[in-house]
Amino acid sequence: MTIRFPRLALASNSPRRREIFSSLGWSFEALSPDIDETRRPGEPPRDMALRLAEQKAVAASADLGLWTVGADTVVDVDGLPLGKPVDRDDSLRMLHLLSGRAHLVHTGVAVASAGKLLVSGLETTRVFFGDLSDEEIRDFADSGCGCDKAGAYAIQGKGALLVERLEGCYYNVVGLPVYKLASMLKNLLGKR
Repeated sequence: MTIRFPRLALASNSPRRREIFSSLGWSFEALSPDIDETRRPGEPPRDMALRLAEQKAVAASADLGLWTVGADTVVDVDGLPLGKPVDRDDSLRMLHLLSGRAHLVHTGVAVASAGKLLVSGLETTRVFFGDLSDEEIRDFADSGCGCDKAGAYAIQGKGALLVERLEGCYYNVVGLPVYKLASMLKNLLGKR
């Protein structure tokens, strides 16, 4: 199935999101939005993901006539957001926290144009980690595969060895809920 969208802008520094856009054959311009990604006091992880996606899309679209897609992914363990680890010890802490249990991955996705939010939504996937030994956790942290990713892991590549199963959208865990985004864009096309 081929869906023809107008040229898009992707407001994201994530190479994974850019790879997904390219793999779908979507024509896009990559932008690097500059927003404050600090969590607000008491803000639930799901609200944080949606807010940041909307801010990225709106900020990056301000001077463009293109539909601009913003996305933000937050790993959620019992209401505690796990961002990107600051160092190896932080990676070890996060991986120990995730070992042998389920957590949620929330990705907010938003579309804006000319500085105005057009549509936004949230996708949530439940991810189950296997019981990891201390050695497995150390080896993964030392591999560097999760050093720049929320929750200190990525589901693709070596990170797949950590994940026992998931409930929901795989691409959401990668960082972009493709089906949700495509549905949002189709709805926008129908409103033209």
